[in-house]
Amino acid sequence: MEAKKIRSTFIEFFQSKQHQYVPSSPIVVKNDPTLMFTNAGMNQFKDAFLGNEIAKFPRVANSQKCLRVSGKHNDLEEVGVDTYHHTMFEMLGNWSFGDYFKKEAITWAWELLTEVYGLDQDRLYVSVFEGDQGDNLGMDQEAYDFWKAIVPEDRIIMGNKKDNFWEMGDVGPCGPCSEIHIDLRPDAERAQIAGKDLVNNDHEQVIEIWNLVFMQFNRVSDGSLKALPATHVDTGMGFERLVRAIQHKSSNYDTDLFAPFLDALAKKSGKVYGKDLPTDIAFRVIVDHIRAISFTIADGQLPSNNKAGYVIRRILRRAVRYGYTFLGFHEPFLYELTSLIADNFGDIFPEVRQQQEFIAKVIFEEETSFLRTLDNGLKMLDQIKAELAEKGENVIPGKTAFELYDTFGFPLDLTSLIARESGLSLDEKGFTREMEEQKSRSRAASESETGDWVVVNEDDGVEFVGYDFLEADSRIIKYRVISDKKGDKYQLVLDKTPFYAESGGQVGDTGILISDTETIKVIDTKKENDLIVHFVEKLPAYPAANFGAEVDAEKRFLTENNHTATHLLQAALKEVLGDHIQQRGSLVNQNLLRFDFSHFSKLTDAEISKVEDIVNEKIRQNIPLVEQRNVPIEEAKKQGATALFGEKYGDFVRVVTFDRDFSVELCGGTHVPQTSQIGLFKIVSEGSSASGVRRIEAVTAEAAERYYREQEELLKKVQEILKNPKDLTKSLEGLIQERNELKKELEELHLEKAGAVKAELLRKFVEGEGMNTLIAQVTLPNADSLKKLAYELKNEVEKAFVILAANISEKPQIAVIIDEELVKNKALNAGQIVRDLAKEIQGGGGGQPFFATAGGKNLAGLENVVAKAKELYL
Repeated sequence: MEAKKIRSTFIEFFQSKQHQYVPSSPIVVKNDPTLMFTNAGMNQFKDAFLGNEIAKFPRVANSQKCLRVSGKHNDLEEVGVDTYHHTMFEMLGNWSFGDYFKKEAITWAWELLTEVYGLDQDRLYVSVFEGDQGDNLGMDQEAYDFWKAIVPEDRIIMGNKKDNFWEMGDVGPCGPCSEIHIDLRPDAERAQIAGKDLVNNDHEQVIEIWNLVFMQFNRVSDGSLKALPATHVDTGMGFERLVRAIQHKSSNYDTDLFAPFLDALAKKSGKVYGKDLPTDIAFRVIVDHIRAISFTIADGQLPSNNKAGYVIRRILRRAVRYGYTFLGFHEPFLYELTSLIADNFGDIFPEVRQQQEFIAKVIFEEETSFLRTLDNGLKMLDQIKAELAEKGENVIPGKTAFELYDTFGFPLDLTSLIARESGLSLDEKGFTREMEEQKSRSRAASESETGDWVVVNEDDGVEFVGYDFLEADSRIIKYRVISDKKGDKYQLVLDKTPFYAESGGQVGDTGILISDTETIKVIDTKKENDLIVHFVEKLPAYPAANFGAEVDAEKRFLTENNHTATHLLQAALKEVLGDHIQQRGSLVNQNLLRFDFSHFSKLTDAEISKVEDIVNEKIRQNIPLVEQRNVPIEEAKKQGATALFGEKYGDFVRVVTFDRDFSVELCGGTHVPQTSQIGLFKIVSEGSSASGVRRIEAVTAEAAERYYREQEELLKKVQEILKNPKDLTKSLEGLIQERNELKKELEELHLEKAGAVKAELLRKFVEGEGMNTLIAQVTLPNADSLKKLAYELKNEVEKAFVILAANISEKPQIAVIIDEELVKNKALNAGQIVRDLAKEIQGGGGGQPFFATAGGKNLAGLENVVAKAKELYL
């Protein structure tokens, strides 16, 4: 059975059991501070388990794209080394929200695996929670009894808390689970050792394929368990492992999910998969990682230097490094595999097909950049090796290896490989120590303690009224305190709120809460899952009181100006540049708007002017806002509404339109009633944001007026400085021409002076011990002239050994240049020499063995440099 059929069979099976199929949510998580990526199928249903919302359907099934490369679930270092871990994987799941429980979950799982998929019952084992004294929980007898009615008791395994008790986090819903494992070993091996003895022992052929979680409890902050008011089922089955089992393969990578990618790599590299372990690991790393990279980019997360973006960049670089080291790819290659992603996954995940060209371009740019980093790292390693050789040492310090890794992105295993090839070793313990210290610093910076929500009033649901009102009569439903090293932070949830929570790039509202006895500032509003959380300066003295909630109206109006202008900007960009324009990020606040979009070239001045003209024309047309709420998602798409890749939309959406032929978008933000409220629009900057992404920053209304006023004042100042010429442009061109002529004259004088200095220095060389030595103090106009002088002296004198101590604009510099033959035969190293001499000027430097420079702070120390050098080398 092909993988596509296996996936569709799962969905159809649970549809026959009255489950609603729900498409996968984005792999990049938004509005959840506890998660960076979707790492389990249940993530999109988290609020239903937490009780923050009522589930739309009592029974659900889907195939969820997941990523496990950070935090508690981090499989990155296992990927490629074994044959069953992945970064990106699909999780097939079925859920019950207060509907069926253990009996149905167990019965249907066994029915699907054995009767529908036809897996050999003799190869299957199941596990049951054995209980835990610390939590005062006994064995899951109920699950055991249901399994006993289906399978022989010798195939039921007792599992401990680690393996058979699932928890969402330190707090939250949790419960016992039953895992289903399969033994894929050859019959001969199975006859020697029972599969039961290998379950949960990291055997590559005895693997877990399905986990059935029974949500019964809620873990509170003091560590205790409380029974949930309703019980739920949350199951997750690794799709890649299931396909492997059904297709009778010994490795996930041998299935038709990965075969096309392995074949493409083999063809391009000229190497064969399955012949050599290091090469095989490289094959597996690359074909796994290209999926993770492509899916995250499709969902809106671009590689970058922080947070989720850094994780994706790290995965990409890991793939490039394996290709570079083991498959001989010294040019970009990963991007070519994106067409296979589109072909193989475009049906179930259409975003990878729709964005294939963009994904390929982003990956190509990232590959190109990192390959340059690898080349630079190799040069740095050559320098490090030379310095170690000079000292007679053969161990690369851990701190040096960590600096290569942390500052330049040079991977440890490649440093280790190159070291071994050069007869050196690497202080890996020192590297690990440096890494742990960095992690400790990061943990210390981010550690916080979250208290439980304290319920004040019964929760009948949270109502957002901010589209229509800036004030509301509200009650506090619950509050909590978050403590970290910076102090306590206070959060609360209202039953009715006009405060817009940060979302879709628009910042959260601020304002006040007023009761009969107190006024409390709301300093921010954010979404946490589907909760609207208000950040306040303090907790109310009387939380049960009635409060008037008032939004800061001026901030909201200015923010609305910028948000609506962002919609107009996107439509204008499409009109000017083409339909390939897609939003890749945005920020909308009261001061400015920032818009990131997919485009691969800098906008010309003419294009920027055209975009501005279009937006300002739409502002002058005073186009009214047409807002549609609770529109069925399919109907909204038929209307041509623009949706964001990576955004999870519900069955009903809000459609915001400004001129149906111009801007129709799915949007939850707040907007102006008519475009004329914006007043004026001005782009203030345009540049690159990431690979394949441009960024525009713009201002509107009063901020745009201020911008033009500041530009006008600047122009007046320039005119005054130039004595108010009739033709300002001509006057500036004349000044620039005059400056260039003077600069040319000055350069000629510098050359003349340097020539005179060189002529004098050529007479000062001292011959002896097979080389010609020059140690001198000079005064020169700039660093370039010092370098030029050093090279000219070396080229004109055979076997030259030159040390120059230079006064350059009252700043000390040193240059050391040595004939290559002397470097080789006399073991001289310019880098080491200049570092030693630089101590005399309170500075430092370095370079190559034949040429190096240094700078410092102490100009008077130049005399000491000359004296010390003469003492050592004359």
